[in-house]
Amino acid sequence: MATIDPKAFFSMTYGLYLLSVRNGDKDNACIINTAMQVTDNPKRISVTINKQNLTAMMLARTGHFAVTALSEKTPFSFFERFGLQSGMNAEKFPSLDGFARTEGGLLYPTASASSVIEAKVFSEVDLGTHVCFFADVTEATVLSAEAPMSYAYYFANVKPKPAAPKKTGYVCKICGYVYEGEPLPEDFICPLCKHGASDFEKIN
Repeated sequence: MATIDPKAFFSMTYGLYLLSVRNGDKDNACIINTAMQVTDNPKRISVTINKQNLTAMMLARTGHFAVTALSEKTPFSFFERFGLQSGMNAEKFPSLDGFARTEGGLLYPTASASSVIEAKVFSEVDLGTHVCFFADVTEATVLSAEAPMSYAYYFANVKPKPAAPKKTGYVCKICGYVYEGEPLPEDFICPLCKHGASDFEKIN
């Protein structure tokens, strides 16, 4: 009988998770952001996923999934692989390096993860664009003591920031006011510090 470690549920908040399923010899997975414990005795959880995702379609057929709480050490490349591409034709598992299987045979990442929970669906609710699956937990394992990934941490520290548009023009050496445009008029007066054009320098 598989072990259910209660500490595995501590990482179930509004974080980021890898949801994995298996249908025959086909594995698939996607990133979700809604997974939570719904009862303590028996141990039950719920996951919510977009109905158009192939992983959701596979889960509706199999009724068996694993949800892995991703840690703060998860690199952006992991999210690109599982969350930022279509699940319809993308090969999610070109190799199984860095992955293991639960006792029930479902894939989960062995690194960049806080815990993995395996469950069997007993009910589902149609939410329009999404479907919520309710499931009995069959296995729960703590993988590391790393803090689970939150959305706030993902946007602040993991997702690359878009490049700032390069400004052109002139900057006031006195107060930092930026004049955008070419050329700087000879009689220009800074609207902030009232210094003239001679106190501006070109932005390189």
